[in-house]
Order: sequence, then C-alpha cells, then structure tokens
Amino acid sequence: MLLLRSLLFALAFYVTTALFLVLGSWLLLGPRRWAMEGLRIHGLVSVWLLRVIAGTKLEVRGQHHVPKGACLVVSKHQSAWDTFGLVPLFRDPAIVLKDELKWIPFYGWFCVKFEHILVKRDRAAVALKTMIADARDRAEQGREIVIFPEGTRRAPGAPPDYKPGYVALYEGLGLPCVPLALNSGVFWPRRSLMRYPGTIVVEFLEPIPAGLPRKEFREILEARLEAAAQRLVEEGQQSRVRN
Repeated sequence: MLLLRSLLFALAFYVTTALFLVLGSWLLLGPRRWAMEGLRIHGLVSVWLLRVIAGTKLEVRGQHHVPKGACLVVSKHQSAWDTFGLVPLFRDPAIVLKDELKWIPFYGWFCVKFEHILVKRDRAAVALKTMIADARDRAEQGREIVIFPEGTRRAPGAPPDYKPGYVALYEGLGLPCVPLALNSGVFWPRRSLMRYPGTIVVEFLEPIPAGLPRKEFREILEARLEAAAQRLVEEGQQSRVRN
C-alpha cells in the first residue's frame, strides 16, 4: 500500500507540475508577481496532494519570526520537497540556485522570470560578488533571500557541510538572518520514490540580528540550526514509525 500511494503521488505530482509549467507558460510574458503567484499555487497544490495521497502532513512553527520586510533565510535542505513546499511560507522569496538550472526548458525559464539568484559555482570569486549584488537588488524590493548553505540536499542526520556563501550574504546584506530547520527528508527521502506518512515540520528559529562579527554569526547560526534540525529529525522519525 505504501509503494502504491507513493507511485500515485509521483504520477499526480509530475503531471501537475508539467501542466503548471506548460499551461502556465504565458506567465513568462506577464509581470513577475503573476508568475510568483503561479509558483505559490503550485506549492500549495503539491503539499495538498502529498497530504491526501501519501498521508504526509505539514506543520509550520515560528513563522512569526520572519520579518515583514527583507531578510536572509538560511535553511537546511534535505529533500526535493523544500524546493516547492517552502515557497508558500514566504511573501516573495528570492532563492539562491545554481545557474545551470536556467537551461532547463520551462523550469529554468521560470527561475529567471522569478528573479531567483542564479550562481555559477565554477567561478567562485566572481560568483560570490554577483550573488551579493543580485541579493542586494532583491532585498531592495523587500524580498526574502533564501539560501541552502550546504549547497545540495543532505540526508537527515548527515554531518553538516556548510559553504561560506551564506556568511558572505549576511555580511553583504546587513539584514537579520532567520535560521530555518526542517525534517522533510524523513518523509521524502532523496533518491527514492517512497513518500512516507507522518508530519513534515518546518520551524523558523529566532532571528539573528544583523552586524555580528563573521565568526560569532557562523557559530550561532550553525549551532542553532543543527540542534533544531536534529530535534526535528528525531521527532519526524518517531512520527513515521507511528504511521
């Protein structure tokens, strides 16, 4: 039954995503806010499908910690779920992504339309300067700047592998930083078709004020984020067992 529900969800998710991309392609010609609304609706529909078909619910904690204006959000990244499930939780997110994604038909075109922050990771020094400049531009629009500091999906409980880009953004933007912990990988494992019932928990932690010294900021951010992520992973594993 678990495998069947996982396969049914995969079919529904990929068909729905394809329909959003193709039938919504006219949004590429309209204002960015229209395209962002389409992205938000896709996220909501996908979260709903996951709950109805696979029995995977969503709980959001600490959303009041997210400022109403621009801020930096540093998030754990465990699953493909994060790329759509987090979007509806923000007003107008600008997500830091690898530049290669823009060449994917429809999906990549929309990443450009959304004015996400696309980074060429093979040109480290230049990429860092461009990333900060683009992030400042998005922040001036009042958008949340969202970065996955480990650069790629990491299995729940895996040793952390933080890259320096998030620290450069913190220093370059001069904005408060909201750490974001989650346990999505417990229920939507990477490199697997299985979708497990239970409750994905997303938790916004207390903001770290702008202007702290680099070393102090890094130590606070990583300690808080890792502790919260580990707690949520353990909670998620218990939830998965019960279901």
